[in-house]
Amino acid sequence: MENTESVSQIRQQYKNCKAQDLQRFISQYEKDGRKGVCALVAAAEKALESLEREKARIEEMRFYERKYEAFHTVCGIDEVGRGPLAGPVVACALVLPRDCRILYVNDSKKLSAAKRESLYEEILSCARGVGIGCVSHERIDEINILQATYEAMREAVSKLPIQPDLLLNDAVTIPGLAVKQVPIIHGDGKSLTIAAASIVAKVTRDRMMAEYDTLFPQYDFAGNKGYGSEKHIAAIKKYGPCPIHRRSFIGNFVN
Repeated sequence: MENTESVSQIRQQYKNCKAQDLQRFISQYEKDGRKGVCALVAAAEKALESLEREKARIEEMRFYERKYEAFHTVCGIDEVGRGPLAGPVVACALVLPRDCRILYVNDSKKLSAAKRESLYEEILSCARGVGIGCVSHERIDEINILQATYEAMREAVSKLPIQPDLLLNDAVTIPGLAVKQVPIIHGDGKSLTIAAASIVAKVTRDRMMAEYDTLFPQYDFAGNKGYGSEKHIAAIKKYGPCPIHRRSFIGNFVN
């Protein structure tokens, strides 16, 4: 039977097509000989292939979650904000369901701000538990950034609504915690749970810095997130430090 739908109608269907509907779209229109429809089917096939690659990548990122599946509650931990000249260091401790497969989760540094924001909402909607630790610029100056990072991570774990029996950490072993820990070098790119924690930590801190930007607009905190961009350093030299600058980080830029 000849298809009575116009190419424009089919194109609109493709635009509205969700990932789980791609195969149905292909099956429905693959025998339509019209050039425009053939192009849409080819696009759908390409999108489906890309989706399957992404699913395979996510399975690879579950290597450590599978390896330690004997543990009841596996928690991923990551932090953001070690390097900036201003603002806090923020850590996230995160527990995902065992069957969790959130596509496109990756090391937060490899994602656009828009993608991090959308994934942040998806991660929080399905997480079994989330804890956030935040250590201020004053505390960083007092005890140094490494110790402040450990403190933020311990705080994040303490704020989890459930008790983990295994921690998957991005590279470090956190002192002062009795629970078993597995440090993974570049863990935010190798473990789904650590990567998800890195996204939540990054979005949390970025939002904080955007708020600080409204208080101290001359430093462009919304743009640089407190890191030492050329514009940021120039502002420090021109205006001096503001209340959230880490004094131990900016000695080269102030008298």
